Amino acid sequence: MTADIEQIKKKIIYRSNYRGTKEMDKLLGEFTRKYLDQLNEEDLNQLIKLLDIDDNNLYNFYNGLNTDIQFEDNKINNLFKNFKY
Repeated sequence: MTADIEQIKKKIIYRSNYRGTKEMDKLLGEFTRKYLDQLNEEDLNQLIKLLDIDDNNLYNFYNGLNTDIQFEDNKINNLFKNFKY
């Protein structure tokens, strides 16, 4: 199971650093670097869901602007919302 978790972490690192916009590459890359090793399996699944959201909605959510989707109230979203880059 540890190997599976390590594979998931590698995919998360890649997805957080190659988003499509430089701003989100840097923001999510730093966020992932800071928290990835502190997350349990449930947190990793929440992070994967966060990474599935498009850059525009993530940027707006991070900056407290209106989004086209409803963000869940969970640990990862709260960490991201309060992350200081």
